[in-house]
Amino acid sequence: MGGTQQVVVKERANKLPLFVTKEAKGKLAFRLFSSSIFVGICSIWAYRVVNIPRADEGGRWLWIGMLFAELGFGFYWILTQAIRWNVVRYRPLKLNLSQSSDDKLPGVDIFVCTTDPVVEPPTLVINTVLSAMSLNYPLEKLSVYLSDDGGSQLTFYAVVEAARFAKLWIPFCKEFNVEPRSPEAYFSHGFDVPEETSNTQQRRSIKEQYEDMVKRIEAVINKGSVPEEVKNQHKGFSQWNCNVTKQNHQPIVQVNKTHCIFHLIVVDGRDTDAVDSNGCRLPTLVYMAREKRPDRSHHFKAGAVNALIRVSSEISNGAIILGLDCDMYANNADSIKEALCFFMDGERGHQIAYVQHPQHFDNITKNDLYGNSSPVVNKVELHGIGGYGAALYCGTGCFHRRTSLCGSKYSEAYKGSWNWGMRKEDKRTVYELEEASKVLATCGYENGTQWGKEMGLVYGCPVEDVVTGLSIQCRGWKSVYYNPDNIAFQGVAPPTLDIALVQFTRWSDGLFQIFLSKYCPFIYGHNKIKLGAQMGYCVYLLWAPSSLPHLYYAIALPFSLFQGIPLFPQVSSIWFIPFAYVFISNNLFSIAEALIHGSTFKAWWNLQRIWLLRRTTSYFFAFVDCIVRQLGLSQTTFTLTAKVVTDDVSKRYHREIMDFGSTSIMFTVISTLTMVNLLSLVGIALKMFLWGSDVGKLMSQVVLCGLMVSVNAPVYEAMFLRKDKGRIPASVMFKSIALASLVLFCSFKVDPSM
Repeated sequence: MGGTQQVVVKERANKLPLFVTKEAKGKLAFRLFSSSIFVGICSIWAYRVVNIPRADEGGRWLWIGMLFAELGFGFYWILTQAIRWNVVRYRPLKLNLSQSSDDKLPGVDIFVCTTDPVVEPPTLVINTVLSAMSLNYPLEKLSVYLSDDGGSQLTFYAVVEAARFAKLWIPFCKEFNVEPRSPEAYFSHGFDVPEETSNTQQRRSIKEQYEDMVKRIEAVINKGSVPEEVKNQHKGFSQWNCNVTKQNHQPIVQVNKTHCIFHLIVVDGRDTDAVDSNGCRLPTLVYMAREKRPDRSHHFKAGAVNALIRVSSEISNGAIILGLDCDMYANNADSIKEALCFFMDGERGHQIAYVQHPQHFDNITKNDLYGNSSPVVNKVELHGIGGYGAALYCGTGCFHRRTSLCGSKYSEAYKGSWNWGMRKEDKRTVYELEEASKVLATCGYENGTQWGKEMGLVYGCPVEDVVTGLSIQCRGWKSVYYNPDNIAFQGVAPPTLDIALVQFTRWSDGLFQIFLSKYCPFIYGHNKIKLGAQMGYCVYLLWAPSSLPHLYYAIALPFSLFQGIPLFPQVSSIWFIPFAYVFISNNLFSIAEALIHGSTFKAWWNLQRIWLLRRTTSYFFAFVDCIVRQLGLSQTTFTLTAKVVTDDVSKRYHREIMDFGSTSIMFTVISTLTMVNLLSLVGIALKMFLWGSDVGKLMSQVVLCGLMVSVNAPVYEAMFLRKDKGRIPASVMFKSIALASLVLFCSFKVDPSM
């Protein structure tokens, strides 16, 4: 009788829903507000068309430019409404999942990718690896793979050390329910307990051993090579010789056993002797450096991930794949089980290809100096596009169904057909697994196959993640955007303006490439994904061309103000109402939205500055680069962003002082535009106070230029007041002043009919 009851309970557990969907509140109110803004925008367009100056009147071409700029603003605004029109939030029911036995849980393979031990320090990488290995999940079903595209024995050495430390860290995390699961994050954020207890002593011991490990790794990194005595203890180092370089090396795949540090690297999870300090089994840990040759295209991160997909299918073949950037450590110990609630739901789980988490950062300042982690983006916009079943794949913090990532098309036949708990019994030795896997990581393996096209991550684009997500959705799959209260993964945000702008240049360039390719959502996604999803994608794909109207405004406003040419209706005109309504309402709504979702007013103000800087530099340079590439005059490149900076830079960042200590051309553009606005404002003030000129008809331009000057106050401070290393270099300052003066001086020479 008891056995029958257990069967009934299990059957009921299998039928329980594993996640719920909730629509955001205030949807009707927002749609009414949005409609009123649209009426205002149409009125602005009408004003521009009706009041175009005649050929013999001043400012004709400036006016026409304003018309096209405002058409661009308006159409882009329409696209942005799609990601607020249908905001949906998902909540997993983890307790229902817990009623299923561990035998029914799928295998999970976690991919971590790194490229350069200088830009991405091995100590940073192994913290991500250790956090992944210690997640709350059956360890016999968990495998962690590190792809080292630099083929560096320094990174390899760090992994060897991490494998040894994992024997202590994993049971420590389980015993004390440690969060975050990264040892560096845990210890550096003051999570240790000060009172003298047995627990405290154990924590202190773990911390000391972690610090000793870090010192050993950093000593090797500073030396630039691994000591011979260490190499002799690990036969894995025999894979490296004097001919191995970052861009030229054979495939290296090694499965480690941490119970014996003299074996090949990390952990063979099948080995019952591979146990931690408490005698519990350890997850499998694999190091991979795919083959790279100077004369062969390696497709950057997409190529590395595709090699991992193939190698992991040979070793563990987990049904679920989690991808993490090397600086994106696991914060929420239950993140795997929460994600599985979406995949394993009896009614809708079979439709889901991937579950994307937002990108959170643990080094964000109080007022988010560089706008790296906007709460509105994470809590509204990404939920909005996810409401169409088309959540963006952002490259990190994403759980994938292996079959969908490998090119399978969705079919209703998948419903109820998954046997998650099945895992192929493999009796091959570690050596045999490594040798079989090396073939899958060679340069020539993909020749004549669909890898990079229909299988794995898509090649040919710097933002391979977004285009891959789109192609998966166009094969019939749905995706979920999940933003848990307990943050699942945390990374490192760019701590300097230069790094932040370079990062957005790369992203916006790649996103615009997608729009200009066969993967344009309006073409590739036609009749495959919803129109709202197509529009939502284009909000991001059109970052680069959206720079053009913003750049025009940033130049035309001070230019026309300096010449005394009015471009807006006077305050007494009825046409002034739609301009004022759209401008004030949009900004008030933006402020309220930011405050409601946990931001501060200063953070919102910082974000306005950063958006302005991105749109007039990063997006514009990305637009130019993309057009040049489309003309066949250049090729796609990939720029790594540094994950570490000097102490001096770090101190300025945490004090929320913007860092301009570079001669980047972007800083020249920023400084020139800010000086043009300042000089035009000074010029109109002189005309008004010294010569009594009437500037009433220019009041709108005065206000807008005044706001431009106000929001860019840190730029002026960096140019004229600061003395630290983060100030704008003198060469950039003098160049900007000269260019701004030249632009305004030349305005006197321009035909007034413009």
